[in-house]
Amino acid sequence: MLKAVFEQAEQVEKKMKKLAGLFLLGITFGAYMVKRAFENNIDYKTLELEHYSFKKKSTIFFISDVHRRVLSDRFIAAIPSADAVIIGGDLVEKGMPLSRVEENLKQLSQKGPLYFVYGNNDEEVDRIKLNEIFDRCHVTVLENSAVKLKEEDGHPLWLAGIGDASSEKDDVALALSYVNCHDPIILISHDPRGVIEEIPKDRKVILILSGHTHGGQIRIFGMGPYELGGLKKSGSTIHLISNGYGTSAFPIRLGAAPETHFITLKNLNNR
Repeated sequence: MLKAVFEQAEQVEKKMKKLAGLFLLGITFGAYMVKRAFENNIDYKTLELEHYSFKKKSTIFFISDVHRRVLSDRFIAAIPSADAVIIGGDLVEKGMPLSRVEENLKQLSQKGPLYFVYGNNDEEVDRIKLNEIFDRCHVTVLENSAVKLKEEDGHPLWLAGIGDASSEKDDVALALSYVNCHDPIILISHDPRGVIEEIPKDRKVILILSGHTHGGQIRIFGMGPYELGGLKKSGSTIHLISNGYGTSAFPIRLGAAPETHFITLKNLNNR
């Protein structure tokens, strides 16, 4: 009788140890995913572009999908100054204090002039209040519009941006209509899907910058709800899709590290 009781107790103890082990493994794995979500990664890229005809290099710092993250002094200090700081949408989301947005913009403004396109989460907040912050922080908002980023010997490089596609506010043709068909263009589109197909054939879009997908955010055995971020090429156009800096829903990442990008543009024939 006692032997049976002891054997049963041993079995219960073994099961409890297994459960405790699984619990500790889950806690450790969860902590790892949270840690990955708060990394500060800068991806340095030099792009030699066919239609970038300028003698001088151009530099861009691109950050997308900041969401609820805070840009620390230490991270900002690690970023080189750039000709343009481009924010690819989802700077904010519903329920987030707008004071954090303003602080993040002040941090980014130390590195260069600020340019912004709306993402789907930016549409969740009061646009009037958000635009007031943009005015105070001297942010150029590109919503189906374009501005000259630089000019060399009378030849301009343009920066164009479109509205949020999920809100049906995007108009690629309108954004590019402000640009002479011979001039090179950098196009910002928060959502990467379908934007290349919308570019008129007579426009020289040399680079597209997008975010939105978070690289899938959680990838298991290399699979996720979206493709991992990276570079794609279509004709003479390069499309950079970023994993983004922040997260959606839960502050965790697996297999899709957060990233920002410091991009140097060079003339293909001026090595």
